[in-house]
Amino acid sequence: MAAPKFDPIPPTASPRSYASPDHVPDRWMPDRPGSITGLQPRGERLGTQGPDQGFALRIASRLAPRVVLQPGEHLDDAIRGCLGIALRRASIFSRAPVVHDLTIAFTMWGFFDEQPPAELVDARRSLFEGVGHTQHHYAEGRHIADLVPEAILRSTPQQVADRYPAEWRALTGA
Repeated sequence: MAAPKFDPIPPTASPRSYASPDHVPDRWMPDRPGSITGLQPRGERLGTQGPDQGFALRIASRLAPRVVLQPGEHLDDAIRGCLGIALRRASIFSRAPVVHDLTIAFTMWGFFDEQPPAELVDARRSLFEGVGHTQHHYAEGRHIADLVPEAILRSTPQQVADRYPAEWRALTGA
């Protein structure tokens, strides 16, 4: 190729070619340092892992008009307290949350009942108080989710509804 007259390199000079750098880094290996080998870790404040868990908030917002609160209770506390139960149930079945997960949680704690048992209201009022502020009360929300026996979480919504209100203590673990 001809060089223009204003080019500072004379046309007879030898052309530049590739030169290897002084330091050659180690070979790159495709690794995944964030991958967990084996089962998901278990322990305090680790929760229950599962896919698309944020969708449970959308489901909860659609069920919110059905929630019946007693004096001194707050909707955010009820939703966040039941959310942990629903997510735990969904993770047992290795799937994303569905409406039945939240229906079971709200049913067992009497949030769909106009007149829940007085003892149940007292128990849930003390357990659920402030849980809506997840930044400050995450451990309390986890405690609510961990109370429920796994056998109950494996039940169908109809089985839970049939046992409520007579067996609310067995359903909630409280």
